Amino acid sequence: MRTGYGPLVTYADPRLVALYDADNPGRDDHDFYRALAEERDARTILDLGCGTGSLTTALTGRGRTVVGVDPSAAMLDYARHQPGADAVTWVLGDYQQAPGCQFDLGLMTGNVAQHLLDPDWRETLRAFRGRLAGGGTLAFESRNPAARAWETWATEERTSRKTAHGTLIEWSDVTRLDDRTVEYAAHNIFLDSGDTVTERLQLVFRSRAEIEADLQAAGLAVESVYGDWSRTPMSDDAPVMVFVARAR
Repeated sequence: MRTGYGPLVTYADPRLVALYDADNPGRDDHDFYRALAEERDARTILDLGCGTGSLTTALTGRGRTVVGVDPSAAMLDYARHQPGADAVTWVLGDYQQAPGCQFDLGLMTGNVAQHLLDPDWRETLRAFRGRLAGGGTLAFESRNPAARAWETWATEERTSRKTAHGTLIEWSDVTRLDDRTVEYAAHNIFLDSGDTVTERLQLVFRSRAEIEADLQAAGLAVESVYGDWSRTPMSDDAPVMVFVARAR
């Protein structure tokens, strides 16, 4: 079971998508982003990398326009069946397919920022700047590289659990590619069907200084950097870096 600050896999297989929300309970991050939307009185919201849509649908109401964008067709299909999904505009793709209208609030949750390799990362920040209304807010999180989270992700022992599709066997491995990039592989075997599903992805662990410089270069002014979802000021050993920036 992959929970907490473990890596978000791309989930092209609907059977794995159906397990995602149960594998990631609690979601203090959702509380943070919902509160931020209220504080900023956001009427138009873009959720890039919306995944299963559990946060996206929770942001609807109060006369808001909410758009959820994700590159996984399986994720979006699941999101479209969430309660309240009819109030969201769902878009398959990335920043290039996001609507060109202006938004009050842009979000990248679930450590989506780490999935964006260079130069897509910097292009995405520039795209957000172009889509944020004057003074609009961009908020996202990224794991603190100093916490070295990837060192806990590899699981030599295979585990099993019951799912709606029968017994699922799981294990994972991690390869360090360079001083800030790791490759994560999640291996899954559905015993009843004999299907093997392996999801591989690269994750970039950018430093706070690098992210702040990239935001500034994109025309976004850093307003706050928190070390948790309770808005504790960022510390060197914090597991996560939560950024809140405004369009200049």
